[in-house]
Amino acid sequence: MKNTPTLIIGAGPGGLAVAGRLRQQGLDFEVVEQSGDIAHSWHNHYDRLHLHTVKQLSALPGLEFPDDYPLFVPRLQLIKYYEHYAEHFNIHPHFHAKVTDVRPTEGGKWEVLIKDQEGYLADRVVIATGVNRVPFYPHWDGQENFQGELVHSRDYKNPEPFIGKKVLIIGMGNTGAEVALDLANHNVETYLSVRSPVNVVPLVFMGKPTQVTAKKLEKIPFGLGDWLGTRIRSMAMGNLKKYGLKTSKMPPAKQLRETGRTPVIDLGTIAQIKAGKIKVLPDIDHFNLEGLLLFKNDQQHHFDTIILATGYRAQIEDFLEDTEGLLDQFHVPKSPVAGGRHKGLYFVGFDNYKLGGILGTINTDSEIIVNDIKNQTKQ
Repeated sequence: MKNTPTLIIGAGPGGLAVAGRLRQQGLDFEVVEQSGDIAHSWHNHYDRLHLHTVKQLSALPGLEFPDDYPLFVPRLQLIKYYEHYAEHFNIHPHFHAKVTDVRPTEGGKWEVLIKDQEGYLADRVVIATGVNRVPFYPHWDGQENFQGELVHSRDYKNPEPFIGKKVLIIGMGNTGAEVALDLANHNVETYLSVRSPVNVVPLVFMGKPTQVTAKKLEKIPFGLGDWLGTRIRSMAMGNLKKYGLKTSKMPPAKQLRETGRTPVIDLGTIAQIKAGKIKVLPDIDHFNLEGLLLFKNDQQHHFDTIILATGYRAQIEDFLEDTEGLLDQFHVPKSPVAGGRHKGLYFVGFDNYKLGGILGTINTDSEIIVNDIKNQTKQ
């Protein structure tokens, strides 16, 4: 076993943020990463992806984005920034190190096992594997009868493989909405299955980024901010019911605070729905013996490809033996700093309940974590 005072699991933005702060404090650490890349997931997202949060609220601690970066940073520039961040703070992850087990020792330390490699014995462990670690694959009755291609949105890169096909995207979160837009903009016959009422807000409203406006509204007392947010949503989107979309009764910011579900940031999907280039269907009921999809409204359709925009799961239970009392009802950590018998465990990249977006909460949670580590080292 190799010894380290602090072991960080994951070299994505959460792990980098904690490592950068530790380096600035002169505190030793090691970083393990199961892939071969800094910020691996960003290397594999779809081509057109940009941040939906403004750059001034999305940088990692201690290093702003370059001045020439646009307000909404594109994927490739974000990767360059993360790689530069690691270089700037002398962060050198141990790549291809898959953690299989994190468990306490009798001596008050944490034992971290690595597949086919020597493990670590650490005073503390920062779990930075993030809320979007494992793709979620739902299953429907009769699914085995489907003769077409079924893929998760994680594997979607661009519209080219789908030209000339009839495609269904299941799920209208931000990924589903943007994949549908990407396909429709390239004249792919595109359908979108939407199960629940949605909260859709514009990326920019009246020349101002909606995220910035929402943070200002959050400060207004007596629920007036939520009321104004709902009015902005109505003004920007109009009545979507006639297009097959039910609007959530919950204000967008309240939905985020209470459920962790980010409102759909509209980049043009609604316009394509209104123009008929994206057709909205309800929830799927089942697949019949011929492989056709039957929907809750009794419609049935044949599709060449189904893209599952059904999200991810954190699933830290896969490698953390004891999670009792650590997780909320959505199976993500309740706090960045664990206590009790879990003392010495920290979590970053899981708080999806705030208007700053996941990158904003990474910034604040990494500060909380490193302040606690610094206090522990003084004792």
